[in-house]
Amino acid sequence: MKIAFQMDPIQSVDINADSSFRLAEEAQARGHELFYYSPDKLAFEEGRITARGHDMQVRREQGNHVDLGPEVHVDLADFDVVWLRQDPPFDMHYITSTHILDRLMPETLVVNDPFWVRNYPEKLLVLDFPDLTPPTTIARDLATIKAFKEKHGDVILKPLYGNGGAGVFRLDHNDRNLTSLHELFTGFSREPLIVQKFLPDVSNGDKRVILVDGEPVGAINRVPAAGETRSNMHVGGRPEKIALSARDREICDAIGPLLREKGQVFVGIDVIGDYLTEINVTSPTGIQELERFDGINVAEKIWQAIEAKRA
Repeated sequence: MKIAFQMDPIQSVDINADSSFRLAEEAQARGHELFYYSPDKLAFEEGRITARGHDMQVRREQGNHVDLGPEVHVDLADFDVVWLRQDPPFDMHYITSTHILDRLMPETLVVNDPFWVRNYPEKLLVLDFPDLTPPTTIARDLATIKAFKEKHGDVILKPLYGNGGAGVFRLDHNDRNLTSLHELFTGFSREPLIVQKFLPDVSNGDKRVILVDGEPVGAINRVPAAGETRSNMHVGGRPEKIALSARDREICDAIGPLLREKGQVFVGIDVIGDYLTEINVTSPTGIQELERFDGINVAEKIWQAIEAKRA
């Protein structure tokens, strides 16, 4: 197959951690042709969906891990699969990408399905499963957020469309910074905030469960650094080997059919204790850590699912 990757600069990725690199590596090993372009090179041109990018070959050699051909102008309708793999933030640039890529479907398979990526961003899809999630409020109004904090005492406040642990604050019973933080966030953004009841189990780790076409294939545990609330690996969280629990499987059984129906082939969910906190569909990570811990080929499972859909 001809495979295009829409992603952030591949020249600067960490080949031992980046999931997009691992997907490209596995695709190449399976005999597929690779093409790379950055999100700003995507275009709608008089009815055609095009990109300016490069034929690509990858290798597991840090600093010399990619060969890119000369820039060429391609029609993405000529490709079998396009991967939507740029990192959030989930802003209007990202949303516009999903609108443009929508127009390739179904002749070209876009993974994950851009229509549902747009309508199911990480912190909103969980609202469909209130029995699985901690108490949650989404609001821009300060009085509403204050009322939630007064009710639950110890809370987590974060941007609704943030990523990588950026802008995540724990506000406990004694905190006096809520109003100031609200002023800060609303001063540079018109987006609402999300506030959730703090889950003490996060000290034991924030579990990332990987699902392929709605089925769980394994998990890693991300343990916060000393003195940190956030467990994201971007901010020093430590990955650990962990097995799927009965509760993890219960959560996956509940959400898996919806993910499969909506074309979300590669998804990473976040579970703290017994609670589902996020369903990551935009550009999930964790493949390489899971492969090392469990000795399985997760990228192969993802490509088997995609190849079956194309067949």
